[in-house]
Amino acid sequence: MTATTTTNSFLQRLVGAAALDSAIYEEVEADLGATTQACGVVLLFSLAAGLGAVGLGASGFAGISSIAIVALLSWAGWALVTYAVGGQLLPEPQTRVDVGELLRTIGFATTPGLLCAFGVIPGAAAPAFLVAAIWMLVAMVVAVRQALDYTSTLRAVLVCVFGWLLAVAIAVVGGAFFGPAVS
Repeated sequence: MTATTTTNSFLQRLVGAAALDSAIYEEVEADLGATTQACGVVLLFSLAAGLGAVGLGASGFAGISSIAIVALLSWAGWALVTYAVGGQLLPEPQTRVDVGELLRTIGFATTPGLLCAFGVIPGAAAPAFLVAAIWMLVAMVVAVRQALDYTSTLRAVLVCVFGWLLAVAIAVVGGAFFGPAVS
């Protein structure tokens, strides 16, 4: 008898990642074909952040694209810190760091960031960005715990909060330099 594995669709993976389903994170961790999907999620998040920044005063192609680029750079900083801290400074004995596995899982952890697009609705930008940021942090904890094979959720929280703080700092500084002028 041959064992069969079920692979969820991209949409099912997005829903599962947003629902913090650890089985979805395990699936994308193991699926080399999910790398393109994970990259797509990160790019969609960056675009959603750029579009949502319209509610924060961004305007025109330059304003929207600069915020999208800042969002992408913030995610990249978060990913780098997660790799360094989670895999090198705070590994557990069974932790095996595979860059592809980590990037796939944390790529899908940006799914809640798609909510940033609701920032185009007048008055919704600040709440959309806040909810997305907190939800992404929680999703990142699940993703890191699965990708780095942690048995301790607290360790995953520490790794993710450290990286999240760096990502927020990049976003704030980048937004100050490249974002809309606030008067």
